[in-house]
Amino acid sequence: MSDRLKGKVAIITGGVAGIGLGVAECYVREGAKVVLTANHNVDGGHAAVAKFGDDVSLFVQQDVASEADWQKVIDATVAKFGRVDILVNNAGIGGVNGAIEDLSLDNWQKVIDVNLTANFLGEKAAINAMKETADAKGSIINVSSVAGLVGLPFAPAYSASKGGSRMLTHATALNLAQRKLDIRVNSVHPGWIDTAIVPEAAKQQIIAGIPVGHMGKPEDIGEVCVYLGSDESKFANGAEFTVDGGQRA
Repeated sequence: MSDRLKGKVAIITGGVAGIGLGVAECYVREGAKVVLTANHNVDGGHAAVAKFGDDVSLFVQQDVASEADWQKVIDATVAKFGRVDILVNNAGIGGVNGAIEDLSLDNWQKVIDVNLTANFLGEKAAINAMKETADAKGSIINVSSVAGLVGLPFAPAYSASKGGSRMLTHATALNLAQRKLDIRVNSVHPGWIDTAIVPEAAKQQIIAGIPVGHMGKPEDIGEVCVYLGSDESKFANGAEFTVDGGQRA
């Protein structure tokens, strides 16, 4: 442990599996206390707390598209750890793929709610909490996607939500900086990451299109998030960090 996040308290949405859990593992290793949220994977939440320890971790069940649930998470975080220093807006869904004219409004709205509106609600709640601390500083990390940089032809809702997250990052970062608030906002854009949501049958075809010859691992995103959550990244604001094995190069 090098204690790059020692003394910091981080909220990680979707933090009990996949990329979110990878971020949490890196954060705990670096000395952070973590609050992990998920809506449906309650068992995974309890397992993560058991793994990390009750002294450095907390699980809160959360619908990220609910403003009331965001306040619940903030209240629980402050009650247990006293402050909020980092928010990792990681929770997301892929939604229904297909031609846009065949996509229902309900399917569209669900993806936008979870992937974009939740980022707005998370930023709003976290900024208000960060402003209450003595130093009034913090770091917000929006986990977007390479689909936020270049659209996926059969994932219009997902692409729009991730592109929206990217631009929300820019707008919020500029707004905070212009108001002289020491709260930074950056986005991370993963490519193909080897998690349970990637079908085993598709992996070799996916790998063939990645210049480095393999998919990423959740901790690859976690390491970038360590940097962005730490004071090492104090000059990084409104920036985009692409982690895709060279696909966008």
